[in-house]
This record gives sequence, structure tokens and C-alpha cells, in this order.
Amino acid sequence: MNTEFESDPLFTEPEPPVLDVDAAESAAGALGDEATRQVKQVWGRVSGLLGDLPDYVSEFFKQYRRPIVTIGLIIAAIIAVKLVLALLDAINDFPLLSPTFELIGLIYSGWFLYRYLLKASNRQELLSDITAIRDQVLGKG
Repeated sequence: MNTEFESDPLFTEPEPPVLDVDAAESAAGALGDEATRQVKQVWGRVSGLLGDLPDYVSEFFKQYRRPIVTIGLIIAAIIAVKLVLALLDAINDFPLLSPTFELIGLIYSGWFLYRYLLKASNRQELLSDITAIRDQVLGKG
């Protein structure tokens, strides 16, 4: 080794610090007690909140019952539409079912045109049936 670097204070190794074991243990104990106290305090708040959670939820549901039910019905309708579309797509993948259902739809459309839309008297009958159903749905009469 070169002796000129040994005397330079930038290149000398620092001496390890001398630790006072009793002071370190008491500091660790104080920090441990503080951490334990903070954990107990946080746990008390969390358990209090969880204990009151059913009251909060029931009060929230009482206050916002209508919007919650409306959102639930919208979500249920979206899920139902997706299920029906998936079912129709699965049925459409069978080779003979798709043309068969198209034929049935064409036959039913032709029958509906012949039965209700060809003559004026039949159109009046269809209009009265639609009015009766509308009145039943709306609760009139």
C-alpha cells in the first residue's frame, strides 16, 4: 500500500461506533410501546367502524332505496339481454336451426299481415286489442 493515502483522512476507514446496549434497548422498548399503542388505537377505530357498519348500510339503503333498485333493475336487464343474445348466438351456430327459425319468422309475418293488416275491419280489431292491452298495463278501466 501507498503510505501517502494512509495518512489522508478521506481514505481512512472510520472506526465502528460504540453502542450503548442499555440505551438501545430502552429506545426500542419505547418505540415498541408507542407502536403497540398506535396499533391498538387504529384497531379500536376500525372495530368501531365495523361494528356500526350494519347501521350505516341500512340507513344508506333507506335513504337511497329507489335509485339502488333502479340501478339493480338496469343491471339485471343488461345481464338478461346479454344472456338472451348469447343463447341466440349459440342456437344460430347449429346448421339447420337458423334457416328454420328464419322460415318460421317469415311465415308468422305473412300470417300477421293477412290476419290484421289486409282489411280495415281487422285493423280496427288490432287497434282495439292494442288499446285494451295498453289500458291493462297502465291500470285504466
